Amino acid sequence: MEIVRGRSVLKRTAVGRLQYYEKEEPSVVRRQVEDTERELSRYERALEQAEKELEALYERALGEAGADSAAVFMGHRMLLKDEEYRNSVTRAITGERVNAAFAVETVGDELCRLFLEMEDEYLRARAADIRDVSDRLLRILEEEEKGGGRCGRGPALSEPVILAARDLAPSETVLLDKKKILGFVTEQGSANSHTAILARTMEIPALVSVPVAREWDGRLAAIDGEEGILYVDPDPETLERLKEKKARQEEAARLLLEIRDLPDVTRDGTRVELYANIGGPEDVEAVLGSRGAGVGLFRSEFLYLEKETYPTEDELFSAYRQTAERMGGREVVIRTLDIGADKTADYFGIEKEANPAMGFRALRICLKRPEIFRTQLRAIYRASAYGKVSVMFPMVASLWEVEEAKAMAFQVREELEREGIPMGHVDLGIMIETPAAAILSGELAEKVDFFSIGTNDLTQYTLAADRQNDRLDDFYDPRHPAVLRLIAYVAENAQKAGIRAGICGELAADPSLTEVFLKMGIRELSVSPSFLLPLRKRIREICLEETENDQGV
Repeated sequence: MEIVRGRSVLKRTAVGRLQYYEKEEPSVVRRQVEDTERELSRYERALEQAEKELEALYERALGEAGADSAAVFMGHRMLLKDEEYRNSVTRAITGERVNAAFAVETVGDELCRLFLEMEDEYLRARAADIRDVSDRLLRILEEEEKGGGRCGRGPALSEPVILAARDLAPSETVLLDKKKILGFVTEQGSANSHTAILARTMEIPALVSVPVAREWDGRLAAIDGEEGILYVDPDPETLERLKEKKARQEEAARLLLEIRDLPDVTRDGTRVELYANIGGPEDVEAVLGSRGAGVGLFRSEFLYLEKETYPTEDELFSAYRQTAERMGGREVVIRTLDIGADKTADYFGIEKEANPAMGFRALRICLKRPEIFRTQLRAIYRASAYGKVSVMFPMVASLWEVEEAKAMAFQVREELEREGIPMGHVDLGIMIETPAAAILSGELAEKVDFFSIGTNDLTQYTLAADRQNDRLDDFYDPRHPAVLRLIAYVAENAQKAGIRAGICGELAADPSLTEVFLKMGIRELSVSPSFLLPLRKRIREICLEETENDQGV
């Protein structure tokens, strides 16, 4: 028996035969061409095909893994449309008179090299996106040369297997047939990579950072996601133990469905509100299917990322109205534009920054470009006539930011009233995701109706650890005492001011911390729809009266 350790992506167990997968890399040969117009046409057709494929991947990821995970493919589409990238390929074809595939590969390699040499980790990470987009174009061009085929379509699975690979791209992960994939192990990647996030939300047992061996192909194996171990050729005792563990996990998943319609209350009767995070109206069915109390975070930026220019007020209003109506009176909290950092759109014209995570983003854009902010607010207030709608401002660090945002909201409301447009009541809230906002939470609580503690950004800013940086996995610790103490401090200030305080982000979905948050006085948790049922089960196991004075921090 061979025991190999890795990093767990999902704490689930898988048992089955290993299938080694080696990617079929495009073979590109430089050719001099006379007819450059023909090559330009081939390149344009490849761009069109790639965009169609990415659109299909985005839609599939929305259904399989939700808006958060699908965003990676929206980013790839934006790269595909990047003028610098497209113009560089075109110049190579016409200026050097080379075939389209060689031009794509050359430009892709050069851009990757430039990004990899940059000091900023976020920008270095963009090299992988450039490579993925270039590879997609190369495979399309190669397929055209060969007259079709399945080049670059991912692993072919004839039976249920555990897939072993050096790496899996997000697109390959989304395309995996869930009926034939028991789990996967990869050599590259981290527990916070796009591929890992997709596997987690698709509920595929997986390990990363595993030294994968080609000779494993066809051998029996077992993934222990709880321990982060891959067993190759497990002995009978280990195999039986892991099969029993897998059976217990499957039974637990079945039991979760039985509590879908039960109220979200602790054993001592404390009511908890379980909200869901969504990226658009298409996610509402998943929220209703899991009996979510409402939408705790409508990520409005996805309405911008899926377009090539600014959405109009009517387009935003239509999406917000659909969501509010379909939620049938349940609260819908719409976060104003949180674009920037890892979510960008070229048409915003934002200059590249050395440290975009701390740069011109989110509310900062809205306050400096009020025409964008006003359009969002008008759409939100108009939608409030069709359901219970609230608005939330992200990336707050100072009191004046909240005061200016509120002033703009009040001006918009007055405008709509003068125009005779019907509206409902709209609560105003903020995200607490910077240490500055957490420290100022006592003063901020006097200015808003609710807090939503965004634990992902709060963690990275508190610990000065970029959550996108694979090398910082050991340093990015959402359970760090400093992070938990800040959350407790924010919750305490919210209670003193008599306003609501909720949690969203990765920590909200961690059942091992649910009791800690409830003891802090937090009564709202907002997570991806797939996490609603496991949290409901955990909440019903907790009795706060037993240790009401212990906050666990």
